[in-house]
Amino acid sequence: MSGILIGILEQGFIYGIMAMGIYISYKILDFPDLTVDGTFPLGAAVSTALVTVGVNPWLCLLAAAAAGVAAGCITGILHVKFKIKDLLSGILVMTGLYSVNYRIVGSPNEFLMAKPTIFDAVKEGSPLFNYRYLIILLVITVAVKILLDLYLNTKSGFLLKSVGDNEGLVVTLAQDPGKIKIIGLAIANGLVGLSGALFCQRTMQFDISSGTGTMVMGLAAVIIGTTVFKRVKFMHVTTGVILGMVIYKACITIALSSGLQSSDTKMVVTVLFLATMILNDAMKRTNGGRKNA
Repeated sequence: MSGILIGILEQGFIYGIMAMGIYISYKILDFPDLTVDGTFPLGAAVSTALVTVGVNPWLCLLAAAAAGVAAGCITGILHVKFKIKDLLSGILVMTGLYSVNYRIVGSPNEFLMAKPTIFDAVKEGSPLFNYRYLIILLVITVAVKILLDLYLNTKSGFLLKSVGDNEGLVVTLAQDPGKIKIIGLAIANGLVGLSGALFCQRTMQFDISSGTGTMVMGLAAVIIGTTVFKRVKFMHVTTGVILGMVIYKACITIALSSGLQSSDTKMVVTVLFLATMILNDAMKRTNGGRKNA
């Protein structure tokens, strides 16, 4: 039982970083960014390629995040500068990244057996060795969350939060909303790329299809987190998003443990996502009814 719980938390932390990225694009920018389905394996691809040639695994995480930032910038530029619709610009970059990821690694699958990873920081024989994955992932996730919270409280972060709700306000402040959108998409996809690199180093393998369904998974976590923990005043939204991913992963694990086969995962994801959307809509109507009353 403890092993299952640890596995849920590990996956929740890995994908929680990705969910924070989707929170920026979906909730803050109101931008349906499908780039993330290609950015997640992009981070894994960059990490795999660099770890394989002996680059420090911690630097590989930074490189993966930088690659995600670049992908997000391309999506933003296509939308802002070339006036391509938000959904289509994300699809175009996501599609192109499939070939890029293949080129980076050289194959659709690659294993990292006997290669160094960030988890080697906890040496064998240490009392924390059996929990090294959980501890390191927790530290990284918390660090990323704190940095994101700090950024969102800066002037740039304020403008980022404003551009999704009131673009006209950003213009009155003599700021370019298009530039801010590009920055937001860059940060969002940088987080997704980092998440992909962590997933790669944790599972010790690269799979070119690992990003399939990333957008749906992240959206479900964001909606769960912002709905369930909305009334917890002392909790930051980013914390709720991470916990939303943990809850999401727990639901998937429970569903599969009930007798469903691994091939049913996509169906479970779809049902869970629909249930989340319906619950979110119901709560909005309830709150709206109370305000009108």
